[in-house]
Amino acid sequence: MILPTLRQLQFLVALGDTGSFSRAAEACHVTQPTLSAGIKELEDLLGVKLAEREARGARLTHAGELAVRQASALMNDAHALVQSVQSAGALLTGPFHLGAIPTIAPFVLPQTVRALSRAYPDLKLYLHEDKTARLVDQLRTRTLDAALIALPWDAPGIESLALSDDEFVFAAPPSHPLARKNGLSPEDLKDEEVLLLEDGHCLRDHALSICRMRTGEAKDQVAATSLGTLVNMVAGGLGVSLLPRLAVDHGITTGSDIAVREFVRPVIGRQIGIAWRAGSPREADARKIGEIVREQLAAPVR
Repeated sequence: MILPTLRQLQFLVALGDTGSFSRAAEACHVTQPTLSAGIKELEDLLGVKLAEREARGARLTHAGELAVRQASALMNDAHALVQSVQSAGALLTGPFHLGAIPTIAPFVLPQTVRALSRAYPDLKLYLHEDKTARLVDQLRTRTLDAALIALPWDAPGIESLALSDDEFVFAAPPSHPLARKNGLSPEDLKDEEVLLLEDGHCLRDHALSICRMRTGEAKDQVAATSLGTLVNMVAGGLGVSLLPRLAVDHGITTGSDIAVREFVRPVIGRQIGIAWRAGSPREADARKIGEIVREQLAAPVR
């Protein structure tokens, strides 16, 4: 059996990314005829049409879309092979793609990046912010090497390391009765309009579990797109909410007219953890980054 070459697969992935033969050729640093010939050779080898030329570029066929997904994974594996051999066991050298969810990224990444740049000057770190489900998909497709997410999160083929507990605190307008109540507990929220993040944010699911609400019960509520928006909604008197201690300690409520209260018994809303693809050659790097993140989380907030 004759197999495609990595060069042919690179041409196809570039065509899928750019949607244009000319832009794909430019991305691969070859002439357009060279790229077109490579795609044609790949089509002949596979016995199927992969792309159709159109007036404004190129369109992948169904077979072409499937081939691009598989080719992308193979190309990422090839890059990982080169990186792992070149590093020869050295930790945190070369490019590393690190993802983080929006409710963790702004409060953890700045100090983590500074610590990594000081300790590992040969590391070239690329940061990606997205919701958990998409980060996990990118781990599986080798687009990301590791991701900072909230645990628990069960995903087949993904391994994780818990780094720190992050408790919830209560947030409400200063005039709200619960803002002045002693002995505050989650049960006090059962009759309240609890504001949440929109669907897709794992913090929403954690808050729902604390409030003992089902997703359907919160379906018609106004939802926030970010923690900053959530704080503004509370300040505007639209309801009360639960905020992660991590965000509050880093000043998410600074300048907002809201009261923040701890529960009489700390309520652990989530664990902050780092995840990677099972069997990844960058597992040791992911674990080392996790150690550094843990140190930053334990350090006093400036």
